Amino acid sequence: MDEQKLIAKLRLIERLISGAATKGEEVAAELARKRILERLRCLEKEDPPVEYKFSMTDAWSRKVFLALLRRYGIKPYRYPRQRHTTVMARLSQKFVDETLWPEFQEIYKILNDYLSEVTDRVILQVLEQESGEADVVEKTKMIPS
Repeated sequence: MDEQKLIAKLRLIERLISGAATKGEEVAAELARKRILERLRCLEKEDPPVEYKFSMTDAWSRKVFLALLRRYGIKPYRYPRQRHTTVMARLSQKFVDETLWPEFQEIYKILNDYLSEVTDRVILQVLEQESGEADVVEKTKMIPS
């Protein structure tokens, strides 16, 4: 998958999450983003924001998650001495469950698949080796000498 296909696929996810129904609504992610922002404002009235702690597994997931939060006007933060992989935010539970987390998971999966493909291709071209996992072997008992 090339970068343009990746970007198009990510924009499609955003349209699906926001409830866009037709290709004509593609007048782009801006309309989708506005719908999501409106949904966020409505949800906050019936489901007040609470503090969430998210632990990201790697730098890529953290970058995607931080960008999504900022895109929806949510200010991410962390407390002193928290790990860099920790992201704090005040959000309504319904927004997290119905919009933010599903969108993050879809985007991260696609981005992770893309990065994995690129990594495998580069390793094969540069090192001329497959980048598959290590073999799993049975542990043998050591015989005392």
